[in-house]
Amino acid sequence: MSKKILIIEDDQLISSLVQFRLKKDGYVTHLVKDGNEGIHAISQVDPDLIITDVMMPFRSGIELIHHAKKFNPNTPIIVLSSLGEEENVVLEAFNLGVSDFISKPFNPNELAIRVKRILS
Repeated sequence: MSKKILIIEDDQLISSLVQFRLKKDGYVTHLVKDGNEGIHAISQVDPDLIITDVMMPFRSGIELIHHAKKFNPNTPIIVLSSLGEEENVVLEAFNLGVSDFISKPFNPNELAIRVKRILS
């Protein structure tokens, strides 16, 4: 059975690119565009992996990580963010238990390799 990946990203171009690349590798993707939709999708989808942005409308990626870890502490999370320079955000995300952090802009093939590594 294919692994389910929840993508929470407000930038339509990035979310489409990520979704296209991961579907190509055979993953089942679920795409939502803001923090509120992300909170609801976590319990509805019960994903094998979450990919989330940090800065989004309504709720931040940090709030999503808190929620996801309460729902299922073992769900791996990859954070995509252009806030790579802000060390405190990166540290907070890792302290909450994220599996990986990728700075934007990023190479979709690199993301695919990291996803495969986490889900194998």
